[in-house]
Amino acid sequence: VQLLESGGGLVQPGGSLRLSCEASGFSVSRYCSGWFRQVPGKKREGVAVIDSDGVISYQKSVKGRFTLFRDGPKNILYLQMNSLKYEDTAMYYCVAAMSAECYTFWPGSDGLDYWGKGTQVTVSS
Repeated sequence: VQLLESGGGLVQPGGSLRLSCEASGFSVSRYCSGWFRQVPGKKREGVAVIDSDGVISYQKSVKGRFTLFRDGPKNILYLQMNSLKYEDTAMYYCVAAMSAECYTFWPGSDGLDYWGKGTQVTVSS
């Protein structure tokens, strides 16, 4: 299984970015997948996950600003991030679990089986 993230970068507060995660050896439509993030010195936190039925769960702080969606045929997971804030600065990781459901571990990360290498998002003026 490989999860390859892209789309990170430097953006001003209020700006937008779209992260992509190309999955191989894993179906983003059949299993739970999503995004976590981490700031150095802080615990990893869940951003959003989607299960095999398309049910999406968001962390409270990103709800209404971030949108998680997937392209099943292309096997790509996306995270559209709008109205970015300074506190969204972090390394963003694409994640996947060999489980159709996410609710068994969300918002924790114990049930995750695979992590990408991450893409850095920096919100700064």
